[in-house]
Amino acid sequence: MPALGMAQDTGKLVRWLKQEGDQVAKGEPLMEVETDKATVEVESPGTGTLSAMTAAEGDDVAVGHLIALILAPGESPPPRPRGGGRQGRWGEPSPVLPVAATSRPPASPKARRLAEEHGVDISRLAGTGPDGAVVEQDVLQASGATVAPAEPALWRAMAENVTRSWRDAPHFFVMREVDASNLVAERARGPVEATYTDLIVHAVAAALTRHPRMNGSASDINIGLAVAVPDGLLVPVIYGADRLSINELVARRKELLDRIRLGKLRAADLTAGTFTVSNLGMYSVDAFTAILTDGQAGILAVGRITNRVVAVQGAPAVRPTMMMSLSCDHRRVDGARAAEFMESLVALMEKPQTTERR
Repeated sequence: MPALGMAQDTGKLVRWLKQEGDQVAKGEPLMEVETDKATVEVESPGTGTLSAMTAAEGDDVAVGHLIALILAPGESPPPRPRGGGRQGRWGEPSPVLPVAATSRPPASPKARRLAEEHGVDISRLAGTGPDGAVVEQDVLQASGATVAPAEPALWRAMAENVTRSWRDAPHFFVMREVDASNLVAERARGPVEATYTDLIVHAVAAALTRHPRMNGSASDINIGLAVAVPDGLLVPVIYGADRLSINELVARRKELLDRIRLGKLRAADLTAGTFTVSNLGMYSVDAFTAILTDGQAGILAVGRITNRVVAVQGAPAVRPTMMMSLSCDHRRVDGARAAEFMESLVALMEKPQTTERR
């Protein structure tokens, strides 16, 4: 079971897209896995014959568990070890869920953490997970903690992720009001399908090239887009956003939204983001602050564009303006660096751009 997120403990095998004995090619969709973020297609890591499938559809499997082998031409699977229990490397105990013969009972990492927090002796629990593994609900019931009614997996995972980020990252916020006149004009003369979010992402990518500390420790600029879905929030990633023209960025954004709508997201669509943009302007929100995406240095929260009275050369005038709030992780960036980033970003938005940007 692959790790598809930084804090993922388990993955639910939703559907095999290939059957035992089928030929698979590297990069070909192999299975659908429900993670702490979404249901994604997992591609085959190699070319060969799919064999030794140990996980069934519907199984909740710990990350690192062996669920199948891909055999090279002429290769045969090693003999399956006796005694039952799922394995890590074929014939060796899994490093994630040990087999019953070891001194530690099989349990998911999250179950072990909860057992430590609640003072529960995990060795005395009868697990209800795969192969009798102890899972989160077993520990909660044994501790007497109130077990909340089941929620959609995506919503529950989103709540856990933002709670962890808010708890672990010391947030601070930088806010600016932006004259959106040039954004409005650029959208009018740009690609028909370009949205304000596309133009903002393009400007953010350019600003990040000038202020790499806001991009964390990564060398690539991969911008996540906060997208509302019925069961919660997804943050698909636009890779190499600084190298994309507006037309290319629009195409990439549409492709991601189409995959979300069709339930065909890939694991790569949700990983390796370095900065996030969240735009609530389409909901008539004037301004808000956002919680950082776990592991990132910044997230930009964007409000609606609306006409406001502002001072222009000392006289009142009506201009389309927009409020932006930058949330930062104080461990990664300080207030002065965040302000410099915002200054560059606002300048890119307020000044007419050249046709090269499109």
